[in-house]
Amino acid sequence: MENQLSTTLNDTTQYIVINLGTEQYGIDIKYIDNIVRMQQITRVPQVSPYWKGVINLRGEVIPVMSLRVKMGMEADEATKNTRIIIIKMDQHEPIGVMVDSVKEVVTLSTSQVERVPQDSRENGYVCGIGKQEQGLISLLDIELVLQDM
Repeated sequence: MENQLSTTLNDTTQYIVINLGTEQYGIDIKYIDNIVRMQQITRVPQVSPYWKGVINLRGEVIPVMSLRVKMGMEADEATKNTRIIIIKMDQHEPIGVMVDSVKEVVTLSTSQVERVPQDSRENGYVCGIGKQEQGLISLLDIELVLQDM
């Protein structure tokens, strides 16, 4: 109930802002279960290039994907800022998404979000552009990113 309240109050949505290269992306906070520092990833053979492997998080084995590779960017180089965002959706087990860094949480009202029509999305993963004083944030449709695994 509390999560529903935060996303519908005054028609605002909270996004966690991440960096991939020089670009800023936003992920709806309702999908975020946890954010962890980079850790040892165990490789899994015979998987798509964007799958980095699996991690053990408090006894749970979680697959980890490279969001950069999934979105057609060059491969990740882990730094002290690299984070793994644990995404939980109703129809999926938890999935880790590797990002260059996590910047902040922003609250955007519907008037600050310009929707991107489905047919004009270049890679299909950006569903809108968030406008704020510090610049633009490409809002990811994380369900779509994880859908075609």
